[in-house]
Amino acid sequence: MTIQSKELLRLTLEAVEDKKAMNVVALDLRGISLISDYFIICHGNSDTQVQAIATEVRKVAQEAGAVIRGIEGMDAARWVLMDLGDVVVHIFHRDEREYYNIERLWSDAKVVEPV
Repeated sequence: MTIQSKELLRLTLEAVEDKKAMNVVALDLRGISLISDYFIICHGNSDTQVQAIATEVRKVAQEAGAVIRGIEGMDAARWVLMDLGDVVVHIFHRDEREYYNIERLWSDAKVVEPV
């Protein structure tokens, strides 16, 4: 059984919020990009918090049966990129988030409102 993208989005949002991620934004990329259905963008205030957020997302995704296609940046913890297939999670260190400003790059996407 494959987890649906909306359910994976919900579970991932709960995971990042559980670890107190800051300024969480979910973007709906359906119809805009073939990369994934959703991007989640957030940040942590320290390397340790960034790693904790990513670890929780990995745990929740695995428990839900999602296939984790890749995780990059865990060692440096400045920008962790997690490819969960239909959901891609960007976890920045607070110092890097403003610099990269990827929300601006995907400004055509609709922001997903929390349910």
